Amino acid sequence: MDEMRPSSGAAAHGLASLFPPGLQAIYTECRRLYPDQPNPLQVTAIVKYWLGGPDPLDYISMYRNVGCPAQDVQEHWHYVSFGLSDLYGDNRVHEFTGQDGPSGFGFELTFRLKREAGETGPPTWPAELMQGLARYVFQSENTFCSGDHISWHSPLDNSESRIQHMLLTEDPQMQQVQTPFGLITFLQIVGVCTEELQAAQQWNGQGILELLRGVHVAGGPWLITDMRRGETIFDIDPHLQQERVDKGIETDGSNLSGVSAKCSWDDLSRPPDDDDDSRSICVGSQPRHLTDKDTEQIREALRKGLEINSKAVLPPISNQRQSHDRSQPSVGHLQSQQTSRSRKDSLESESSAAIVPHELVRTRQLESVHLRFNQESGTLIPLCLRGRLLHGRHFTYKSITGDTAITFVSTGVEGAFATEEHPYAAHGPWLQILLTEEFVEQILEDLQELNASEETKLPKEYSWPDRKLKISILPDSVFDSPLQ
Repeated sequence: MDEMRPSSGAAAHGLASLFPPGLQAIYTECRRLYPDQPNPLQVTAIVKYWLGGPDPLDYISMYRNVGCPAQDVQEHWHYVSFGLSDLYGDNRVHEFTGQDGPSGFGFELTFRLKREAGETGPPTWPAELMQGLARYVFQSENTFCSGDHISWHSPLDNSESRIQHMLLTEDPQMQQVQTPFGLITFLQIVGVCTEELQAAQQWNGQGILELLRGVHVAGGPWLITDMRRGETIFDIDPHLQQERVDKGIETDGSNLSGVSAKCSWDDLSRPPDDDDDSRSICVGSQPRHLTDKDTEQIREALRKGLEINSKAVLPPISNQRQSHDRSQPSVGHLQSQQTSRSRKDSLESESSAAIVPHELVRTRQLESVHLRFNQESGTLIPLCLRGRLLHGRHFTYKSITGDTAITFVSTGVEGAFATEEHPYAAHGPWLQILLTEEFVEQILEDLQELNASEETKLPKEYSWPDRKLKISILPDSVFDSPLQ
């Protein structure tokens, strides 16, 4: 993290005539909300990103928001980022593509933090959090959308707080801004507990955000983060889990359709010493690299997903910035449509950019496969099966260590190269596994312990000899080691 220092907003904002147009547009929106705070405290990267600094956000402004007593909204600190959008229009950071599309990445981040009694100034740690998220966006070129979830695996303020993950939603006060360089929307970071993140993964982010809005201490109407919150919404109201989340999963399935994960696969139908370049990939081996086009398509389909157990590094899963259905959550998912079981899902849908078999290396049908996952990835297998495949959808694991990808598909998915006759098929290091509903139910029954809140003792192996499938849940160290 580059050195950052609080500074007066006057030094950064100056006179309106001197403002770069993109910066002026955001500041004008902030002045609309805070006319009495023309010079907000700011956190500024000493060396700007466009001068070689590590932090993409030029500024984070911090405002004191008195809340809205009529709506039972408490007083809080309001943080606004400057830099994910195009502030300058001269290609120093973002390529200028015209006024009609998004400005830069098309959004800026905001954060609302409950003001503690006696606080005279805003804490600066949210600025570091926002810089971390901005680095992920710049490095991966993955854009965020309302309803997205981000697993962080650490208290957001480095304390002992239960608030260790994030959801994203539209900022309740800030309006879209049209600039000479494109449109900017404002996405608000909402701190959540692990149980709330898991519920968002199993169901969808928008549903959990709506539940949080209805619980005052969990955020209320404006979704204000309280780092001292010790109870989840399910602790506060146990009926929410069964009556809202479980029912939603059963009715809607899950909108999470892909994650970046520690995983690998092996073709057991080939001898270990087979030198054929088409053999599948294990962690630590030299991968058979996909072409740029193939890799782009996998990444475009995956978009974003499960974060590794590290706060400092987020997964480098990238995609081409494209138009997606923004009405549904998109972090960690391939497909943004609410699809019923009677409607076929498709790997060739607009929102999940298909890999068309004839455009790739030849399809290989495999007789027997071995899948390997770390603990965190393994716990998502029941979600993959129950929330996705039983609803006629697909789910992808993309390895964070290489080109390896594993996609589970149901018999209702169109565009897959795995078939009922050949349920295991591969293009290079991308494996597809087609599971019938009957086999899904069998696997779910055998993997019931993965639903337990406590960690499973590792290593753990599950095998279905008649189906020629084996799944191993292994410690992280196996995937971090150069030898497997």
